[in-house]
Amino acid sequence: MSVSDALRVTVIVGSVREGRLGRAVADWFLTAAAAAADPGLDLDVVDLAEVDLPLVLPGWGGTPSPEAAAALKDVSPRLAAADAFVIVTPEYNHSFPAALKNLIDWHHREWQAKPVGFVSYGGLGGGLRAVEQLRLVFAELHAVTVRDSVSLHGPWSGLGEDGTPRDADVCAGAAKGMLGQLTWWGRALRTARAERPYAG
Repeated sequence: MSVSDALRVTVIVGSVREGRLGRAVADWFLTAAAAAADPGLDLDVVDLAEVDLPLVLPGWGGTPSPEAAAALKDVSPRLAAADAFVIVTPEYNHSFPAALKNLIDWHHREWQAKPVGFVSYGGLGGGLRAVEQLRLVFAELHAVTVRDSVSLHGPWSGLGEDGTPRDADVCAGAAKGMLGQLTWWGRALRTARAERPYAG
Protein backbone atom coordinates (compact mmCIF):
# COMPACT_ATOMS: atom_id res chain seq x y z
CA MET A 1 0.00 0.00 0.00
CA SER A 2 1.43 3.37 -1.00
CA VAL A 3 1.45 6.42 1.24
CA SER A 4 -1.15 8.05 -0.99
CA ASP A 5 -3.51 5.11 -0.35
CA ALA A 6 -3.39 5.54 3.43
CA LEU A 7 -6.67 6.63 5.00
CA ARG A 8 -6.05 9.98 6.69
CA VAL A 9 -7.82 10.05 10.05
CA THR A 10 -7.77 13.22 12.15
CA VAL A 11 -8.23 12.57 15.86
CA ILE A 12 -9.63 15.64 17.63
CA VAL A 13 -9.11 16.04 21.38
CA GLY A 14 -12.18 18.02 22.39
CA SER A 15 -11.43 19.07 25.97
CA VAL A 16 -9.31 22.06 26.98
CA ARG A 17 -10.11 21.89 30.67
CA GLU A 18 -7.30 22.07 33.23
CA GLY A 19 -6.57 18.63 34.62
CA ARG A 20 -8.38 17.00 31.69
CA LEU A 21 -8.14 13.34 30.84
CA GLY A 22 -8.75 13.94 27.15
CA ARG A 23 -5.15 13.77 26.00
CA ALA A 24 -4.50 10.59 27.99
CA VAL A 25 -7.62 8.99 26.51
CA ALA A 26 -6.53 10.07 23.01
CA ASP A 27 -3.07 8.61 23.54
CA TRP A 28 -4.61 5.30 24.64
CA PHE A 29 -6.82 5.33 21.56
CA LEU A 30 -3.86 5.94 19.27
CA THR A 31 -2.11 2.92 20.78
CA ALA A 32 -5.25 0.80 20.44
CA ALA A 33 -5.68 1.95 16.85
CA ALA A 34 -2.11 1.04 15.97
CA ALA A 35 -2.65 -2.45 17.41
CA ALA A 36 -6.11 -3.19 16.07
CA ALA A 37 -6.78 -1.16 12.97
CA ASP A 38 -6.01 -1.33 9.28
CA PRO A 39 -2.26 -0.67 8.90
CA GLY A 40 -3.15 1.79 6.15
CA LEU A 41 -4.32 4.46 8.60
CA ASP A 42 -2.46 7.77 8.82
CA LEU A 43 -3.42 9.29 12.20
CA ASP A 44 -3.10 13.03 12.86
CA VAL A 45 -3.97 14.54 16.26
CA VAL A 46 -5.56 17.97 16.61
CA ASP A 47 -5.52 18.91 20.30
CA LEU A 48 -7.84 21.85 20.92
CA ALA A 49 -5.72 22.91 23.88
CA GLU A 50 -3.16 23.90 21.24
CA VAL A 51 -5.63 25.66 18.88
CA ASP A 52 -6.33 29.25 19.90
CA LEU A 53 -9.56 29.90 18.01
CA PRO A 54 -11.56 32.94 19.14
CA LEU A 55 -15.24 32.59 20.00
CA VAL A 56 -16.36 35.44 17.76
CA LEU A 57 -17.06 34.26 14.22
CA PRO A 58 -17.19 36.73 11.33
CA GLY A 59 -20.55 37.69 9.88
CA TRP A 60 -21.83 35.97 6.73
CA GLY A 61 -19.41 36.79 3.94
CA GLY A 62 -16.95 38.38 6.38
CA THR A 63 -13.32 37.51 6.91
CA PRO A 64 -11.75 36.06 10.05
CA SER A 65 -9.81 38.32 12.39
CA PRO A 66 -6.00 38.14 12.16
CA GLU A 67 -5.98 36.01 15.34
CA ALA A 68 -8.51 33.59 13.91
CA ALA A 69 -6.74 33.45 10.56
CA ALA A 70 -3.50 32.52 12.31
CA ALA A 71 -5.19 29.65 14.17
CA LEU A 72 -7.08 28.46 11.10
CA LYS A 73 -3.92 28.47 8.97
CA ASP A 74 -2.69 25.39 10.82
CA VAL A 75 -5.87 23.50 11.62
CA SER A 76 -8.14 24.03 8.61
CA PRO A 77 -5.86 22.35 6.02
CA ARG A 78 -5.51 19.35 8.32
CA LEU A 79 -9.28 18.97 8.57
CA ALA A 80 -9.67 19.45 4.83
CA ALA A 81 -7.06 16.77 4.10
CA ALA A 82 -8.69 14.22 6.41
CA ASP A 83 -10.65 11.30 4.99
CA ALA A 84 -12.26 10.60 8.37
CA PHE A 85 -12.42 11.92 11.92
CA VAL A 86 -12.40 10.53 15.45
CA ILE A 87 -13.71 12.87 18.13
CA VAL A 88 -12.41 12.31 21.67
CA THR A 89 -14.87 14.04 23.97
CA PRO A 90 -15.89 14.18 27.61
CA GLU A 91 -19.44 14.87 28.71
CA TYR A 92 -20.02 18.23 30.37
CA ASN A 93 -23.51 18.86 31.74
CA HIS A 94 -25.07 16.22 29.45
CA SER A 95 -23.32 17.65 26.39
CA PHE A 96 -19.93 18.20 24.79
CA PRO A 97 -17.35 20.96 25.40
CA ALA A 98 -17.78 24.47 24.02
CA ALA A 99 -14.26 24.42 22.56
CA LEU A 100 -15.23 21.45 20.40
CA LYS A 101 -18.39 23.14 19.13
CA ASN A 102 -16.33 26.24 18.37
CA LEU A 103 -13.92 24.26 16.17
CA ILE A 104 -16.82 22.58 14.42
CA ASP A 105 -18.58 25.89 13.75
CA TRP A 106 -15.48 27.52 12.27
CA HIS A 107 -15.58 24.90 9.49
CA HIS A 108 -18.12 23.56 7.05
CA ARG A 109 -16.92 21.90 3.85
CA GLU A 110 -14.11 20.21 5.75
CA TRP A 111 -16.66 17.86 7.37
CA GLN A 112 -18.85 17.14 4.36
CA ALA A 113 -19.24 13.57 3.05
CA LYS A 114 -16.73 12.20 5.57
CA PRO A 115 -17.25 9.70 8.39
CA VAL A 116 -16.93 10.56 12.07
CA GLY A 117 -16.29 8.14 14.93
CA PHE A 118 -16.37 8.85 18.65
CA VAL A 119 -14.35 8.04 21.76
CA SER A 120 -16.18 9.42 24.79
CA TYR A 121 -15.64 9.38 28.52
CA GLY A 122 -17.36 10.65 31.64
CA GLY A 123 -19.34 9.37 34.60
CA LEU A 124 -21.81 6.52 34.54
CA GLY A 125 -22.97 7.41 31.03
CA GLY A 126 -19.47 7.25 29.60
CA GLY A 127 -20.03 10.41 27.56
CA LEU A 128 -22.78 8.87 25.43
CA ARG A 129 -25.10 11.87 25.79
CA ALA A 130 -22.37 14.09 24.37
CA VAL A 131 -21.97 11.69 21.44
CA GLU A 132 -25.70 11.63 20.68
CA GLN A 133 -25.75 15.43 20.51
CA LEU A 134 -22.67 15.47 18.29
CA ARG A 135 -24.42 13.11 15.88
CA LEU A 136 -27.09 15.78 15.33
CA VAL A 137 -24.47 18.47 14.75
CA PHE A 138 -22.52 16.41 12.23
CA ALA A 139 -25.68 15.38 10.40
CA GLU A 140 -26.36 19.08 9.78
CA LEU A 141 -22.83 19.37 8.36
CA HIS A 142 -23.42 16.47 5.91
CA ALA A 143 -21.01 14.17 7.73
CA VAL A 144 -21.70 10.47 8.34
CA THR A 145 -21.36 9.26 11.93
CA VAL A 146 -20.56 5.59 12.40
CA ARG A 147 -22.90 3.53 14.52
CA ASP A 148 -20.48 2.04 17.06
CA SER A 149 -18.46 4.19 19.44
CA VAL A 150 -15.95 3.76 22.25
CA SER A 151 -17.40 4.74 25.61
CA LEU A 152 -15.25 4.88 28.74
CA HIS A 153 -17.51 4.83 31.78
CA GLY A 154 -16.42 6.34 35.08
CA PRO A 155 -12.95 7.35 33.86
CA TRP A 156 -11.83 8.49 37.27
CA SER A 157 -12.04 4.87 38.44
CA GLY A 158 -12.01 3.12 35.07
CA LEU A 159 -8.72 4.59 33.83
CA GLY A 160 -5.26 4.17 35.24
CA GLU A 161 -3.01 7.15 35.85
CA ASP A 162 -1.50 6.72 32.39
CA GLY A 163 -4.92 6.92 30.73
CA THR A 164 -5.08 3.20 30.00
CA PRO A 165 -8.54 1.69 30.61
CA ARG A 166 -8.57 -0.85 33.41
CA ASP A 167 -10.91 -3.04 31.35
CA ALA A 168 -8.42 -3.05 28.50
CA ASP A 169 -9.82 -5.96 26.48
CA VAL A 170 -13.37 -4.61 26.30
CA CYS A 171 -12.22 -1.10 25.40
CA ALA A 172 -9.74 -2.35 22.79
CA GLY A 173 -12.50 -4.45 21.25
CA ALA A 174 -14.78 -1.42 21.07
CA ALA A 175 -12.02 0.61 19.41
CA LYS A 176 -11.43 -2.12 16.85
CA GLY A 177 -15.12 -2.31 16.00
CA MET A 178 -15.52 1.44 15.62
CA LEU A 179 -12.39 1.71 13.49
CA GLY A 180 -13.60 -1.07 11.24
CA GLN A 181 -16.75 0.91 10.46
CA LEU A 182 -14.85 4.18 10.15
CA THR A 183 -12.35 2.64 7.74
CA TRP A 184 -15.07 1.15 5.53
CA TRP A 185 -16.95 4.45 5.33
CA GLY A 186 -13.73 6.43 4.95
CA ARG A 187 -12.60 4.48 1.90
CA ALA A 188 -16.08 4.34 0.37
CA LEU A 189 -16.70 8.06 0.74
CA ARG A 190 -13.20 9.00 -0.43
CA THR A 191 -13.83 7.06 -3.64
CA ALA A 192 -17.26 8.66 -4.01
CA ARG A 193 -15.88 12.19 -3.54
CA ALA A 194 -13.18 11.52 -6.12
CA GLU A 195 -15.62 10.18 -8.70
CA ARG A 196 -18.36 12.72 -8.07
CA PRO A 197 -17.48 15.72 -5.85
CA TYR A 198 -20.06 16.25 -3.13
CA ALA A 199 -22.40 19.10 -3.99
CA GLY A 200 -23.63 19.73 -0.46
